[in-house]
Amino acid sequence: MTLTQGKINGLQALADPRGVFADLAMDQRGSLKKALQAAGLQNVTDHDMETFKLDVTEVLSPIASGILLDPEYGLPASQHRAASCGLLLAYEKSGYDNTQPGRLPDLLPHESVYRIKQQGANAVKVLLYYNPDEKEDVNDVKHAFTERIGNECRGADIPFFLEFVGYPLDGEDEKGLEYAKKKPRIVLESIREFSKEQYYVDVLKVEVPVNMKFVSGTNAFAGEAAYSREEAIQYFREQAQAAGKPFIYLSAGVSNEEFTETLRLAGDSGVRFNGVLCGRAAWKDGVPAYAQKGSDGFRAWLQTQGAQNLKNVFDTLQAAQPWYEFYGASSPQGVLADTTVTQQATAMASS
Repeated sequence: MTLTQGKINGLQALADPRGVFADLAMDQRGSLKKALQAAGLQNVTDHDMETFKLDVTEVLSPIASGILLDPEYGLPASQHRAASCGLLLAYEKSGYDNTQPGRLPDLLPHESVYRIKQQGANAVKVLLYYNPDEKEDVNDVKHAFTERIGNECRGADIPFFLEFVGYPLDGEDEKGLEYAKKKPRIVLESIREFSKEQYYVDVLKVEVPVNMKFVSGTNAFAGEAAYSREEAIQYFREQAQAAGKPFIYLSAGVSNEEFTETLRLAGDSGVRFNGVLCGRAAWKDGVPAYAQKGSDGFRAWLQTQGAQNLKNVFDTLQAAQPWYEFYGASSPQGVLADTTVTQQATAMASS
């Protein structure tokens, strides 16, 4: 594994002083529009989208080490983040291609990794819907898609954060018991696949390996068990062992209480993950405030409950490991030093 100086700089810009990713996600587009409409704002304009993201960024970015935004509505907000807050920009279109099966991804047509870097991003993020049991030709398209992005990021010398989200096949309920039972393996096999060097991923943004509503013995448990608490802990350990790259957890739209309990469970498992990218668990409960009271009402909510939500999540990160320790280094620059030594040793061995 090798990291260039540009990638090291980008990663550290998104990490806190400990080297842990305490990052905020605000790149939602289609789902945010739907949430605002459901809360009573029927005509959601581009101005609403930009203002919502700007409010979240101005109020919450001082708490975060980095923020994920999108080039479609988030660029104005990116100019109003805290000086200590790094920037990820999303490269993919919102959602997926629903004109054909397989949840195939697509990129924003007017963006490139070069352009994203020119817009001030410290890293590029791409979301990919992935199920290892999907048809082979569909997954082959997704593999090639990811390889192209990884090489584009490599050429631009900027970190590549890959977010992969599992999905059910054959009409199965994504929130149901049967899919919950399959989720640990889907997450595990996805991590193994995208840890391969051909993708040039720098950070894996991963789902937790269980659906907490089906973990008996937890506060989130809804009454029907797919796994015990002890089994869930073992799934967390297997997930971490399979990761060939630094990895962070995504909040996947669950409540603040459920996400913080999930992260405490990860900590109890002894897994030294590298941080989080927390989105809706921080700000989604404030959507009605924006829809009903506008920007001023939303900002008031963010300054109190929204800030507390984000702090609740970041308080669980004591169990997290600095990203550079994944490489056996004690500092970001130690990664580069170790890489140089490794390259020299390899050259000598082959001569």
